[in-house]
Amino acid sequence: MISVELQREYYQALVEKRSEYEGVFYVGVKTTGVFCRPTCPARKPKFENCEFYGTAQQALLASFRPCKRCKPLSHPNSISDVVKMLVEAVEENPEKRWKDKDFQELSIDASTARRHFKRRFGMTFVEYARARRMGIAMKHIRSGSMVMDAQLSTGYESSSGFRDAFSRIMGTAPALSHQQHILKAAWIDTKLGPMIGISDEEALYLLEFVDRRGLEKEVERLREKTKAAIVPGSTEPLRSIEKKLNAYFDGALSSFQTILKIIGTPFQQKVWRELQRIPYGQTRSYTEIAENISSPAAVRAVARANGCNQLAIIIPCHRVIRANGDLAGYAGGLNRKKWLIEHESMMNEGITPDLKL
Repeated sequence: MISVELQREYYQALVEKRSEYEGVFYVGVKTTGVFCRPTCPARKPKFENCEFYGTAQQALLASFRPCKRCKPLSHPNSISDVVKMLVEAVEENPEKRWKDKDFQELSIDASTARRHFKRRFGMTFVEYARARRMGIAMKHIRSGSMVMDAQLSTGYESSSGFRDAFSRIMGTAPALSHQQHILKAAWIDTKLGPMIGISDEEALYLLEFVDRRGLEKEVERLREKTKAAIVPGSTEPLRSIEKKLNAYFDGALSSFQTILKIIGTPFQQKVWRELQRIPYGQTRSYTEIAENISSPAAVRAVARANGCNQLAIIIPCHRVIRANGDLAGYAGGLNRKKWLIEHESMMNEGITPDLKL
C-alpha cells in the first residue's frame, strides 16, 4: 500500500503537472471513474478523491478506465495508432472477450497488438482487455453485486474461467488509499459447487456458496461493518480453509479448528455458538436450539439467526431442521443441506458415502 506521505507527494506532482513523474504513478479519480497520468491537463480532483497506483494495470484492475484527455495508455511522446484504435475499441465494449477474428475486422494483426502493448505498458493487449474486464467485475463485487452475476456479465461462462482470471490477473491487490483495512476474497471449488471465502491475514470472515440467496447483501453488510475493501487475493486462512474443506468432503475431517471473525448481534452469536455444539452427524430442531440458549419462545428468531450465518459448514446451520424432521430452508439450497446431513451421518457411522448432489 502506498504510504500517505507518498500519496501527498504524488498529489502535489499531479497538481503541478510534473513530467518527471511520468511512468512513476497513475491516479484514479473516484468521482469520474477515470485514471490519468501525472501531467493530465484536466481540472485537478480533491486529494480525498484520488487513488494512486504504480502501474496502469493496477488502475485498470481497480475498475478505472483510461482518461480520454491525457491518454495514460499512450506513450507521452508518441501515440501509436494501433494502441489508440484498440483502447477505443475496448472502451466501446469493455466486457468483450477478444478473439482473432476481432483483430481481423480492425485490420490489425494479433501479434502486432501484443507487441505494441507489451513494449509500451509491460502487458499484452489481451492482458489489458482482460484486466479492464476484471476491473469491472470487481467493481460489481465491491459494490455488492452477486459474484455469479459478475462472472457472467464479464464474459466468463464457466466458473473455472472466472476463477482462473480471479486469481491470475489480480495478483497483488491494488492500493486503496482511502481504506486501510483490506479483506481478501478467494474462489474455492468444492464437491457441492464453488464457494467464496473472505478473510484478512488472521481470521476467516465469510464462507458461502457463490449462488447462495442474498450473497450480495452479505458482502455489502460485511464491507459496511468492517469498513474494509474486499479485493481478490490469498491469505493463510483462505489457503487453510480450502485444504480443510477438501478433507471434510473426503470424509477425513469432522470439525474445523479455524480462527473466525464472527460479526453479529449478541443473540445471533449466542445461536451460532449453540450451532457449533451440535455433534457431527447429528441434527437439532429450531425449538431445541431455542431451549438450549434459554429462549424457548424465540424459535422464529433462532431461525432468522440461523439464516444469517455467514460461515457455511464451519458454523453448521445445515444441522438444524424442523421439529417434525423436515429440512426447512437453507440459503445454499435444500439439496445441499440434504447432502451435508447424509454425508456427516454416514461418515459418523463409519460408512463410506457415495452421495451425489
